[in-house]
Formats: sequence, structure tokens, C-alpha cells
Amino acid sequence: MKLKKKQILLVSFMLFSLFFGAGNLIFPPFLGQNAGSKTPLAIATFLITAVALPVLGVIVVAKFDGLQKLAQKVNPKFAIAFTILIYLSIGPGLGIPRAASLPFEMAVAPYMPKEANLTVFMLLFSLVFFIIAGWLALTPNKLVERIGKFLTPTLLFLLLFVFFSFLAKGTVHISPAQESYRTNPLVKGFLEGYLTMDTIAALNFGLVIATTISGLGVKGKKGVMKYTIMTGIFAGSILACIYLILAYMGMGSSGVFPIQENGAWTLRCIVHELFGDTGAILLATIFTLACLTTCVGLITSISQYFSTLTNKLSYRQWVLLITGFSFLICNQGLDMILSISVPVLDAIYPISIMLIVLGLCDSALKNVAFIYPCTIGAVGVVSIVYAVENIGLHLGIVSRLFHTLPLYSLGLGWVVVAIMVMGICCLIHFVRNMSLVKSSAWKVDEIE
Repeated sequence: MKLKKKQILLVSFMLFSLFFGAGNLIFPPFLGQNAGSKTPLAIATFLITAVALPVLGVIVVAKFDGLQKLAQKVNPKFAIAFTILIYLSIGPGLGIPRAASLPFEMAVAPYMPKEANLTVFMLLFSLVFFIIAGWLALTPNKLVERIGKFLTPTLLFLLLFVFFSFLAKGTVHISPAQESYRTNPLVKGFLEGYLTMDTIAALNFGLVIATTISGLGVKGKKGVMKYTIMTGIFAGSILACIYLILAYMGMGSSGVFPIQENGAWTLRCIVHELFGDTGAILLATIFTLACLTTCVGLITSISQYFSTLTNKLSYRQWVLLITGFSFLICNQGLDMILSISVPVLDAIYPISIMLIVLGLCDSALKNVAFIYPCTIGAVGVVSIVYAVENIGLHLGIVSRLFHTLPLYSLGLGWVVVAIMVMGICCLIHFVRNMSLVKSSAWKVDEIE
């Protein structure tokens, strides 16, 4: 069965919405404001980790019928442990609570009266938020209809409305880049893409999209992969356009407003200049829609996975459990959640990237012995040491040794290690094959 153009569009909208949460909304304008005149360079590499890799991740996971089957190429025990870690970190342990906290703390709390009890209002806001998110996640077969047809178009309309208003009456003055972007805009942009968490999220959403496409009547692996690639590319294109729009507004305001403490404040300044105090309602709506769709996607994908691990809890029960736990974590405060996010991302993002890269090259590398466990193991060691150092723990001689790696201080030492290990594995494979060929040739000569 072939999907209609409208169906492809709706699935693409759904995938875009699954990716586009609060982090995706606040990091591009913050990048633009800090990068200033260097924004074109920074956003170019930002799009690699925030768009290209997530789209490729969706395709690879769909190809392998789930993250666990992909991770099994490393080791069966690693597959279970890493998959659970990914789902917990991107889900109830970090990603979902962050997405629910951000719209309140960044777009609602600043506009409330000074005497208001923010803890109580946060509790009420998050309660309503998670009731809606849980209700939507209970019927995954209706996600395309509800998210693709209604929520995503509304979100895109509001974002484009802000952008065109900025073009029409916004003040544009581009300042020189801040120090962190002035020296290494390409590297800085690449690393900023980590913060969207989308490459990790792609490892969750790949199976959701493949399942959704199958549910629309597409039969056979070839057909599912065809439409997964199509919807992935289209969703990625929308995502890239929105990032460019947001980064441009941040860049244009870099010389207008003082550098803000985060991208939410940057957006707030821009929206307030355009619409005054009423812009608060617009901004809160945009934040809430962006976060709600992402939370629904995360709750759905995680519940689907955990319901396959045990028969004791159904999909519906997992939805309720994950939603309730996320609600509790959310009310611990955004600062606590964000303090955990950076080291966790530093540790698992490089591993996720290399799993995607190896999965893409699987047909060419599947006969190379130990390339999956050796590469992922080496990258994992480097990324974990880097994450541990970033929280202030020095590992003595281990730290000094790792600091000799090229690009390590920039957070990209794992790239060098990955290339070296893959090269060594391929070289060993080549030498072994040559030895076998020669051995076979000698045996033929002896028989003759």
C-alpha cells in the first residue's frame, strides 16, 4: 500500500513535533545572540547534531527494528543496559520533566505577580500538563491525527507569525561574537546541538515512526523504510528551517539586547519588543505546545519499549507510571534537572552518535570482527571520563593521559578515538582476509 501525500505530511509533522521541544526552541536564538556575526558558521554545525544525526538516527533505528536490536551489535547485555539508560535519561529521569518545567519557569513564572506562590502554581500547571500528555499517549494510534493535524500546524503558525513580525518591525543590530564563539564557532555550534537531546531522542522515535507507518497499512520492511526516510527528510527540513529562523532572530537581536542568561530570555525580549506584555501569552502558548508534543512522544515510545520487557505491566499502565513519575521529578525544579542534563549528555551522546554511524555503515562493516564493541567501548570510556571531569572530579593520571588526545579539551576527543579504533579494526580485518587468501592459494598450489 502506498501512503497518500497528506498521510506522509501528517507523519512528518508528527515526527517534527516529537523532536521539537523546549530545548529546540531556546537553544538556536541563544546561539544566534552569542555567536552574533559568527552565527552562519555556528548554526551550520549545530544543524549536524540537531538535525542531520537525529534524522539518520530515526532511519537507522527503524532499519534495525528498535534501539535494542541495534545495540545488540555491541553486546546483548550492553543492549539492554544502554537502551534502558537512554529511555530513562531522555524520559522520566530527565527529558520529560525538563520539557514540562521549561514552559512554566521560562514563559509563565516571570509574568506572575511577585506575591504568587510559584511552587503551588507550578504544581497545578504541571498537573494539567501531564494529564493532557498522558491522555494523548494512551491512544498512540491517534497521534498522527491529533499531533500531525492540529498541534503541529498550530505551533508552526505561531512560530512563523513571530518570525514575520520580527522581519516587519523588529530591530536588527548584529554584534561581534562572544568569546566562546569567536575562536571556535564550528566546534561550539556542533556541541550546542547536543543540548537539544534529539540524537538520543531519535533512538526512541525511530521505532515509533516505523510502527506508525506500518499502522497506516504499509506492509513489508522495504515499504516502511522508504516512508521512514521520506518523512525523516521532510521533518528534518522543517526542523532546520525553524532553527534558522530562531537563530536569525537571535543574531539580529545580538546588538539590541544585553546577552541573556538563556534562550528563553532572548525569545522573551524579542517577543516583548514586538507585542508588548500580550506577547507573554503568545510565548507561553508556543512553549507549552512545543513541550507537550515532545512529552507525548517520549511517554509513548518509552511505554511501548518497557511493555515489551515484561508482561506484568501493560502499555496503559506504563503510560500512567511514567507520567506520574515525571510529574514528581518535574516539581523538583528546573535548576536541579538541568544540573544533571549536561554531564549525562556528555557521557551518552557520543555513544549514541557512533551507534548511528555504525548502523548506517552496517552493510559494509558487518563482517569486520569486534568493530561495534571496540568502537563503542573506546568512545564510551572517553566520553564518560570527559563527563566526570566536567562535574569537577579529576582522575589523576587518567585525566592527564586523556588530555593529550587531539580535540579533547573541546569535547571532541571521542571523535579521534573512534576514527583510530575503526581504522585499526578495518586494518586487522584486511590483513586477516589477505592471510586467508594467501593460505588458500598455497593449498591450491600444493594440491596441484
